[in-house]
Amino acid sequence: MTIYPAIDLKGGRCVRLAQGRADRETVYAADPAEVAAQFAAAGSAWVHVVDLDGAFTGEPRNLAAVAAIVERGLKVQFGGGLRTRATVEQVLGLGVSRVVIGTRAAESEPFVAELVGAFGDRIAVGIDAKAGRVAVKGWVDATKLEAVALARRMEALGVRTLIHTDVVTDGMLAGPNFAAQDAMLAAVACDVIASGGVGGREDVARLLEMKKRRPNLDGVIIGKALYERRVELADLIRLVA
Repeated sequence: MTIYPAIDLKGGRCVRLAQGRADRETVYAADPAEVAAQFAAAGSAWVHVVDLDGAFTGEPRNLAAVAAIVERGLKVQFGGGLRTRATVEQVLGLGVSRVVIGTRAAESEPFVAELVGAFGDRIAVGIDAKAGRVAVKGWVDATKLEAVALARRMEALGVRTLIHTDVVTDGMLAGPNFAAQDAMLAAVACDVIASGGVGGREDVARLLEMKKRRPNLDGVIIGKALYERRVELADLIRLVA
């Protein structure tokens, strides 16, 4: 199981939002690339990067910071505002290893199919859910679309990696929504990365146990718990090795 430490970008800085709310922002670092370097030093192979400004506006706003993170040598999984093929190509051109399509995946299956046809497994789909329903546009807008139904449709299009975030638990450090993650893993055969709510080592250990039943659990994204020093990245990497 892979640990994906997270960097959320807003105004060029490394921040975290509680439950995706822009009015509940905490700034953790002025230099996101230095944070990425610390993750690399701890033994991480990947970093999960989200352009929050892009998620809210529909177009990436922090690509200079993304390029600087790429230069630190980690494999970068990036999302936030990727709503055109040209933007996806631009980001991949920076050296990003995998891009995450969120809002547009919920709106346009042909768009996802086109990207998968062109870029294969470098395309992932992010499914952000509130009470099992898909939330889009930086989690601002809720839809009537069921997260599990969207996941099945994306898998049918050839998407090989899904990122499933429980919005209610995200940034709250109170533990993941294990039932929702288990339901998502049971619904599809493709890889699923769990996101939202990790508050301690015991949460990662529980996900590791879940992986024994659900081998398609690829990994877990961890943000605030790292920044608040509730967990140590190097320790978690050893735990899941």
